[in-house]
Amino acid sequence: MSSKNPSFVLKSAKDLAFEERPVPKIQNPTDVLIRVNVTGICGSDVHYWQHGRIGNFILEAPMVLGHESAGTIVETGPKVASLKPNDRVALEPGISCRCCPFCKAGKYNLCVDMKFAATPPCDGTLAKYYVLAEDFCVKLPESVSLDEGALVEPLAVGVHVVRQADVKPGNSVVVFGAGPVGLLCCSVAKAFGATKVIAVDIIDSRLEFAGRYAATGTFNATHSKDPNVNAAEIIKRFDLVFGADIAIDASGATPSINTCVHVLRKGGTFVQAGMGVAETSFPILKLCAKEITLKGSFRYGPGDYRLAVELLASGMVTVKDLITGRVKFEDAEKAFEQVRNGQGIKTLIDGPLD
Repeated sequence: MSSKNPSFVLKSAKDLAFEERPVPKIQNPTDVLIRVNVTGICGSDVHYWQHGRIGNFILEAPMVLGHESAGTIVETGPKVASLKPNDRVALEPGISCRCCPFCKAGKYNLCVDMKFAATPPCDGTLAKYYVLAEDFCVKLPESVSLDEGALVEPLAVGVHVVRQADVKPGNSVVVFGAGPVGLLCCSVAKAFGATKVIAVDIIDSRLEFAGRYAATGTFNATHSKDPNVNAAEIIKRFDLVFGADIAIDASGATPSINTCVHVLRKGGTFVQAGMGVAETSFPILKLCAKEITLKGSFRYGPGDYRLAVELLASGMVTVKDLITGRVKFEDAEKAFEQVRNGQGIKTLIDGPLD
């Protein structure tokens, strides 16, 4: 094993650099050391790069970026039972405290002391080596590649959203936002048995891809600036009769959020997954009158990562089509530029070579 750990570091807003860091040590008997083989770029990585903060999470010291990764086990702690060297794994990049009321209630994604990769002050996975707890590594079956393993992270986000929505066979689902998470929500909803999955966006190329990928229908929201008008048109065009069973917003845009409420049938479910502005206007009277169930969705919780891997292994969901670019580790900044400029859907960065 190499004694060097090349890492891609955000030193301050808009200041990226490569650094040689020490190879991390296994501290706990149930930890494993992983050789990171591939990492995807997320919008949050780019946001930290450009602004140095997201909400209350502020970059105050250099931080390794990246949290969508897959790799190979190099070393295991003495109490690791389920993994061994050379096993390929998807990395679930957030370690909860396991002690707070939320962890004990099975909602560890809401942990009050979550240590999440590439969220200040925690280093991320864009390095040669990374240490992670055994139970936050999901072994990849032979049929699932390392590239697909890196995209288990955004897929698990989609799984969590769709589970929050409680999608059932025969449901109609309208998904606002045809970026990576919205697309994966479409695919998972379909895998869960939804018979109508409508993707909504304002960019035709995204909608064309959504139609090929997982959506049974698409709608360009530039049809009208009025959420009521757009909702009525969606209901009419896709024969939703009384409205959709479920609406998911993966955009964070106020017009989309409002249209979600209007497109739902009475008693429908609305899940907010996209993070936009901190506060927004909202048709609260319509929500009440329809007795709509409103839920938030944050990252992923128990079982979401494993289910994501199972969906890939079974062929019920594919992520290969989302991979539209890749770069070598030494060209990592190019990947960030591509994502910032809206090029492609998912760009992967190969791990450092020996």
